[in-house]
Amino acid sequence: MRVLFAGTPSVAVPSLDRLVADGLDVVAVLTREDAPQGRKRVLTPSPVAARAGELGLPVIKANTIDAAAIAEITAADADVAAIVAYGGLVPAPALDIPRHGWVNLHFSLLPAWRGAAPVQHAIIHGDDVTGAVTFRLEKGLDTGPVYGTLTEDIGPDDTAGVLLERLADSGSVLLSQTLHGIDAGALVPVPQSGEVSLAPKLLLEDGHIAWDQPALAIRRRINGTTPEPGPWTELDGQRFKLGPVALCPEVTDLAPGVVQVLPGRRPQVLVGTGSHAVQLITVQPPGKKMMPAADWARGLGAGTTDTGKQVSFA
Repeated sequence: MRVLFAGTPSVAVPSLDRLVADGLDVVAVLTREDAPQGRKRVLTPSPVAARAGELGLPVIKANTIDAAAIAEITAADADVAAIVAYGGLVPAPALDIPRHGWVNLHFSLLPAWRGAAPVQHAIIHGDDVTGAVTFRLEKGLDTGPVYGTLTEDIGPDDTAGVLLERLADSGSVLLSQTLHGIDAGALVPVPQSGEVSLAPKLLLEDGHIAWDQPALAIRRRINGTTPEPGPWTELDGQRFKLGPVALCPEVTDLAPGVVQVLPGRRPQVLVGTGSHAVQLITVQPPGKKMMPAADWARGLGAGTTDTGKQVSFA
């Protein structure tokens, strides 16, 4: 089977590797154009473009699938297009170019969490289980019929980044199996059924922590926005980035946003919420690198580890 692979970020690389390793004939790779990276804003190929180059595969770079990109896709003469987090819409004229259409690997249990950030929304909303599906792409947003499904438990400490890595690996196997099944004529996609929910791309403001929310909801939001767009709060009018937190159900007397440093060889940094306190594990003050919260607490100055000494996040 001749396969056009479409993808851009690192989460798509395991699928590209899997298709090649499993003997599928990847005839071309579609990815987004080189983008500026780092402080010097150096134009850098996408992770998928870089990996395709290492594999010696032809690469089509396009931020939108316009007439020029469609011409290149047509020239690739693929039987099927496999798409994993390409980052752009596939317009109607391109959908029917491959004989078997476009097969999308999506990281949710559709029709739950249709959209750009399914893993993040699943964690933020407290889902216990998520997964991945392969489905045939059509004009609607993640509405196409499903070929295959896998499930994955969401652990209490899972961040979106960690969970997405697991799903990228297991999903690559599902995608390969799906394409082999289509090639053998053994798979027929089934229409989606169930409750629809949407997972739009998260913005910077989605990472802002509202300390009057319950502790469990705060931990879910922190986990769901890690690493992108990143959880944060405000201290003295500046953005203060947050790492993971632990629940402290025994501490119920701190007001929301109030920071309390408990003394000791490894000071504990607690923050009040709408229910009970949480303990900060790592933090990133403005202009500094991520560090243990205990080290940040020591830097607050003499006397700040007294139980009664408090600062507040906004």
